Amino acid sequence: MPIIARVLRVWHLPAAEDVPGFSPTRLIARWASQRRYYIVKDKRPVNLDIGSMRLPITAWASITHRATGVFLFAGIAVLLWALEASLSSPESFASLQESLDSPLLKLVIWAVVSALIYHSLAGIKHLVMDFGIGESMEGGLRGVRIVVALSAVLILLAGIWIW
Repeated sequence: MPIIARVLRVWHLPAAEDVPGFSPTRLIARWASQRRYYIVKDKRPVNLDIGSMRLPITAWASITHRATGVFLFAGIAVLLWALEASLSSPESFASLQESLDSPLLKLVIWAVVSALIYHSLAGIKHLVMDFGIGESMEGGLRGVRIVVALSAVLILLAGIWIW
């Protein structure tokens, strides 16, 4: 049995001899004419050069939010080391106090606190946007400006407090 006759039988269509003027080539031509084949030329670049792209400030804020999250993950090790050293014994607590006077450790602590400040404020902005507030482009720009301004002020205050 030819393939077209099998297809007609599976689709519960009448056999070829029951349809006047039936020919398999006409059936295939009709089927092909009803199908629409869209040939789309892909004009997107294959290799993106991120360095040459001009990203909006909202994109930079989102990238920075992710970067501070990664930095905080690494900074937790420093904070846990300091907590362990402060709770081990009175001698280790005294040595931690002495090492906290070094400018390098103060800089590391300030960097971790700065990342925590920015990441927290940007996270709050994301939560506010999840409630539907500030989802437009203007609202996003305003939110980023508020986060950056508040972060700058709080990071400076944290630097004054740590130093």
